[in-house]
Amino acid sequence: MKKIIFLLLTALFVYSNNAIAQKLNYGAKAGLNVSNLYGNNQDKNSLVTFHAGLFTQIEISEKLDIQPELLYSRQGADIKNVYKAKLDYIAVPVLLKYNVLPKLFLQAGPQVSFLVSDKAIFYDDNIGTLDTDAKSVDFGFNTGFGLHLADGIFTEARYNFGISTVAENPDIKNGVLQISLGYIF
Repeated sequence: MKKIIFLLLTALFVYSNNAIAQKLNYGAKAGLNVSNLYGNNQDKNSLVTFHAGLFTQIEISEKLDIQPELLYSRQGADIKNVYKAKLDYIAVPVLLKYNVLPKLFLQAGPQVSFLVSDKAIFYDDNIGTLDTDAKSVDFGFNTGFGLHLADGIFTEARYNFGISTVAENPDIKNGVLQISLGYIF
């Protein structure tokens, strides 16, 4: 099922080349994730990880773009003195990007993420590593801003608010701050 979804998303990116847009740009980005899990009473710290991927910018007007992305994103949390939850996703945000000034932009939009790997790495060596039983699909909403630094180079910061629960018991959701550096080809 995951392979079929991945192929469909890849086809969406290829198909966007035939969109009714005035201008189409492609790019790549990578950066830092500061993630946590919210909704339970466990004492936890943020997990500092990474994300990387590709995107397409479809120009709607001079100030407005639609930006679908395909990212590999590691998320999770450090449950103090117990374990680190590491959740790897293929994330597909679809953002509305508003160019406020020539160098400043705002962005917002939904995201669907598909679980690739989930691990609970326990501090107690006798337990080792186990699956977290996280759900295979996660929904969120992104909001953020960015700056165009030079020819094709940009930086951005965004926050992904988890909408769906990662696990039912306890009822927890993802929360991820992403700081990226990217290049528009």
